[in-house]
Amino acid sequence: MTATDGTRAARLPREQRRQQVLAAALEVFSTEGYHAASMDAIAEHAGVSKPVLYQHFPGKLDLYLALLDAGLDDLKVASRAALTTTTDNRQRVSAMVSAYFAFVEDPAGAFRLVFESDLTNEDQVRQRVDAANLTLAKQTAAVIAEDTGLSDEQALLLASGLQGMVQVAARRWLRGNATRMSSEDAAELVTSLAWRGISGFPMTHPPSGEGS
Repeated sequence: MTATDGTRAARLPREQRRQQVLAAALEVFSTEGYHAASMDAIAEHAGVSKPVLYQHFPGKLDLYLALLDAGLDDLKVASRAALTTTTDNRQRVSAMVSAYFAFVEDPAGAFRLVFESDLTNEDQVRQRVDAANLTLAKQTAAVIAEDTGLSDEQALLLASGLQGMVQVAARRWLRGNATRMSSEDAAELVTSLAWRGISGFPMTHPPSGEGS
């Protein structure tokens, strides 16, 4: 039976409907947090019925994990691009810092699910975030080890320190300084700090215990 009054919503392709649900869920989760969000609210926000919602995602956690995975993938892709699109290390640091600031600044992004999840005690969430953080650190560590001669373990420790500094700084900027400092200026400020530290390691760093 075909509607004649124009009130029936057009039937969307399955993937387009899924993306519509994900966008609505991201907004609800980001605003209310996982525990306060309900599938009823997500369905209403997406403009679909609950049966349609459950056709795409069997439960709230499945929906949350799909968003988390997508957000983590976006951040890993941006970080990899920052490290591989240039061989200039100062530009690499700048691009990596900018990638984090862009991630937290994106209103349609999943940074709250990645960095500020209220599901930190949920194994599936914690394991995903930990694995992604390790992947991100290893991406940077590979460049550090190649360019400095540091061991893989030393490079990973430095990369993890850089990563933690940039993540915390980007989140602090968003919370307190976004109205007073542009993301570009903030990223450049953090880049200066990071570069002054990492550039202190010469391109041919001597092995531990040799010389001074």
